[in-house]
Amino acid sequence: MKLLRYGDPHQEKWGILDAGGHVRTLDDALVGVTGDPLSPEWLAQLEALDPAKLSILKTGRRIGPAIPRPLNFVCIGLNYADHAAETGAKIPKEPILFLKSLSAFSGPYDDIVIPPGSQKTDWEVELGVVIGTKAAHVAEADAMDHVAGYCTVNDVSERAYQTERGGTWDKGKGCDSFGPVGPYLVTKDEVPDPQNLKLWAEVDGVRMQDGSTSNMIFGVRFLVSYVSQFITLHPGDIIATGTPAGVGLGKKPEPIFLRPGQQMKIGVQGLGEQSYKTIGG
Repeated sequence: MKLLRYGDPHQEKWGILDAGGHVRTLDDALVGVTGDPLSPEWLAQLEALDPAKLSILKTGRRIGPAIPRPLNFVCIGLNYADHAAETGAKIPKEPILFLKSLSAFSGPYDDIVIPPGSQKTDWEVELGVVIGTKAAHVAEADAMDHVAGYCTVNDVSERAYQTERGGTWDKGKGCDSFGPVGPYLVTKDEVPDPQNLKLWAEVDGVRMQDGSTSNMIFGVRFLVSYVSQFITLHPGDIIATGTPAGVGLGKKPEPIFLRPGQQMKIGVQGLGEQSYKTIGG
């Protein structure tokens, strides 16, 4: 099942993608659905609906982030060996965790705003894991019981803010529009192996990243358990699981960074593709 959110920013409503690629609204159907959103019970009731009986969304409506604004937007740093190598970093012995500001949370087709004066805005396609039930100190064997599904994430990053301005990485990760999520939340039953998905990023039609989640250092199951030891995860929270090689910072002989007026596309196999332009802030 592919769920999505449509409508103006901060006023999005739930929709579902049918087999023919049409977005169906869930406004009326949700009146009879019980349980907490994204819980197994809630998802099972949506799965039982007949999409053909739901209204088709009118064209021209904005598709927003695939889930409501989360409580925690957790990111994993340097989780692909090839990405660590291209940035000159050592492979971490434990996952590197940081939190992305929720002001960065945005839709899969919303403009990417390059901050005023930025010279090093970069892209990072990532597999996003969406939590369905509260997870605190969960064992690795039980971790997947807390996962609702998966989505495409772009961990947009300003490298000078991230590494040249002192302190932690957060300065370069939380700018407005730096966290596109979606277009879909794909339930985990449709993704039997999250460790075998292709993911890619293109800028102005040029393929920049072309990787596979099979190359993660720390896999999804381990990450959900690991993060839950430090941060209680709540329904709708996202774990962005890291990016493969091919970011602008790692390009040779010189880094390549985003500038206003460019077109960017990123995608994860089976989870949909994001597409947006870059604009000046």
